[in-house]
Amino acid sequence: MKIILIRHGQTKWNREEVFRGRADIPLDETGVAQAEATGAALSHIKITAVYSSPLARANETGRIIARPHGLGVQLVDDLADIDCGAWEGLPVEEARSRYPDMFQAWQRVPHTVTFPGGESLDKVARRAASALDRIAAAHAQGETVAVVSHRVVNKLLLLRVLGLGSSAFWKIRQDTCCLNIIEHGPGGYVLHLLNDRCHLTGGRIPEPPADF
Repeated sequence: MKIILIRHGQTKWNREEVFRGRADIPLDETGVAQAEATGAALSHIKITAVYSSPLARANETGRIIARPHGLGVQLVDDLADIDCGAWEGLPVEEARSRYPDMFQAWQRVPHTVTFPGGESLDKVARRAASALDRIAAAHAQGETVAVVSHRVVNKLLLLRVLGLGSSAFWKIRQDTCCLNIIEHGPGGYVLHLLNDRCHLTGGRIPEPPADF
């Protein structure tokens, strides 16, 4: 089966570089346009299910993507964004000023950080991986599903597919409304496409080769 893993569209807090976490921030105007472009690009692909984080920015993106297929969105709590605890709602520069040592650790050794009153990357990785495994087990070979989540969750899922730990968190990007394509079969997960945004400027989504 094929899993199209998508980051939600842009929000005001993305644009202003504010730690979002579990705050239920809606898409902004650009984010809605990104989601619409993503939905249009995926409209020719036979998608059998759409899964999403329950947070508004992901759910809204998922509903736009699901619309051309006549599907609802199945909300999965374990796909929710990392709980930033005391950092939620802080602009990046304020977090740097208020928590200088922890901020430096977040930039250099992110796998060692547990947000005050929140989660660590490893905790998020475990719940997100469990969610992805449940989704994969629920679908037959030949099916394609869309999964909409957040930058942190997506990065951790992709690192797992690549056999890497959360210490490599900063080694890959996940931009708003990017697409990742993951193949799942008897041998496990294989990454086909990473952080692709060509569909936002009118390009076509690359297809796996016939013998993939």
